[in-house]
Amino acid sequence: MSLFRGRRILAGAMTVVAAAAMTACGSKTTDEGGATGVSADVSGDTVKVGLLNSLSGTMAISEVTVRDAIMLAVEEINAAGGVLGKKIQPVGEDGASDWPTFAEKAEKLISEDRVAAVFGCWTSASRKAVKPVFEKNKALLFYPVQYEGLEQSPYIFYTGATTNQQIVPGLDYLKAQGAKSVYLVGSDYVFPRTANKIIKAYATANGMAVLGEDYAPLGSTEFGTIVNKVKSSGADAVFNTLNGDSNVAFFKEYKSAGLTAAAMPVVSVSIAEEEVKSIGTQYLEGQLTAWNYYQTTPGAANSKFVAAYKAKYGADKPTSDPMEAAYVGVHLWKAMVEKAGAFDVEKVRSASDGITFDAPEGLVTVDGKTQHIAKTARIGKIGADGLITEVWNSGKPVAPDPYLKTYPWASGLS
Repeated sequence: MSLFRGRRILAGAMTVVAAAAMTACGSKTTDEGGATGVSADVSGDTVKVGLLNSLSGTMAISEVTVRDAIMLAVEEINAAGGVLGKKIQPVGEDGASDWPTFAEKAEKLISEDRVAAVFGCWTSASRKAVKPVFEKNKALLFYPVQYEGLEQSPYIFYTGATTNQQIVPGLDYLKAQGAKSVYLVGSDYVFPRTANKIIKAYATANGMAVLGEDYAPLGSTEFGTIVNKVKSSGADAVFNTLNGDSNVAFFKEYKSAGLTAAAMPVVSVSIAEEEVKSIGTQYLEGQLTAWNYYQTTPGAANSKFVAAYKAKYGADKPTSDPMEAAYVGVHLWKAMVEKAGAFDVEKVRSASDGITFDAPEGLVTVDGKTQHIAKTARIGKIGADGLITEVWNSGKPVAPDPYLKTYPWASGLS
């Protein structure tokens, strides 16, 4: 089967969502009283939550560790007594790097398993595919990955970065380093295309030339032509929005073409520590990343998190931004439920504003209006040891601005 191109994928996903809407189970009630949509079954001494991640396919390189981090958070919470006296029972499903499958599995978790919340998705295509499922059922998704912004949903909490917490700081960093031109390389689906639309608006307003823009299908291993175009452009830097194992082929080709981090640095927004290990540090040393968390981020909360993760999954297993954001999402959900005093979705949403958590990345705070969280922006450099060392940070958490309303150059993008 050919790998997925954005418009075709989303059209197929919406078809699946429509079918699921017609066949879903009807509304059910919990011990806590009536609710609209499909409500969680909390009649026993456990409460189910859904884990929806790609455990197979091109995105498994990134999403398996997110699943691992969610499980770590669940185990920690259960060991401390659970949530409102109930132990969390995880129910896992494989999205299989296929967006219609994500929609089908989301419907199952909500309507059949009657979970209280779902934690997962990675690509924006998968999130866009499940979004109407959660909205129709009035169920909660905690989405853990940085994304392109220009979205809000009353039934999604976004615990990864939005654009002004990752992409804009990445561009600001390049500008501060003297970059006057950039080449855009991405996977062919909604996140890279929307991100690059934003990057081009930023570039126009900041005197930065975009010398080229190329896309490859998710899972593509053919980058000879693209890398040759990058090299010929003479750009000062590359902004990389490739996802999944396409990064392996891209960076191998990049080095083979004689391109280096010193001469033409690449800023990546979807390569974290686990991808570094899979790609190979010999291809990535010196390259840049824009995230909100690294394994090397200082602080007692992160030291505890790293130690717990390695104790459970192996001393050679790194931690990374998306898995940390997934881990944080479970703890934030627990805090919201306990503040609400109920698992009811609308009560949980109402309780969310101002919830804080001493996360491995530093203090995070939920903005109830946008259902995003305030996060510290960080730029890092990949070392020979496979770890990413921070070279810049924002100094304090950056308030989420998913529609870039505070940036005049972004008017009209949404």
